[in-house]
Amino acid sequence: MTLTALCQVENQMQRVMIVGGLGLGKSTLACLLGKKTGLPVFHMDHLHWKPGWEPRDDEEKRLMALEIIAQDRWVFEGGMSSTYAERLARSDTMIWLDLPFALRFWRVIKRTVRDHGKHRPDIAEGCYEGFHKETLPFWWFILRTRKKNRAVLEKMAIDAGAAKLVHLQTRKDVDEYLAKLDAA
Repeated sequence: MTLTALCQVENQMQRVMIVGGLGLGKSTLACLLGKKTGLPVFHMDHLHWKPGWEPRDDEEKRLMALEIIAQDRWVFEGGMSSTYAERLARSDTMIWLDLPFALRFWRVIKRTVRDHGKHRPDIAEGCYEGFHKETLPFWWFILRTRKKNRAVLEKMAIDAGAAKLVHLQTRKDVDEYLAKLDAA
């Protein structure tokens, strides 16, 4: 277990960047941190998607992300590697969810079935979970990009430095980290 920044005074967190693969619980963790710290929570999927799973233009997404990054306080979860450098530079805490791939893929499948036809609060309005024409390509994307994306996050974690990084590699790590926040 690597909870590098656990000694840091969590109530001093002002800008928290949460990254990790799809289906690892970034949105759930962001919401829990928002409740525990009072920080506003932002989900990258709100920026990425317009209603009906229509992708937003890359430059528009980037500008929206930069507006959030410029704010004084936030928990900002999700991908969009084109903003990693800016988020990392502004964050005081980087949480890297790095749980096993099998768990991650299982969670994506389970979420698709469990939430079929429902709107999740971490996704843009008008986007409903379920099986549609992009489901299988999405699953294939997860499979084929997992090693490359993990390598990008690993390099970013190294660049972040030990004082900023919280590297959570198991569900137990996540639970213990949240418990430490409750105790702080």
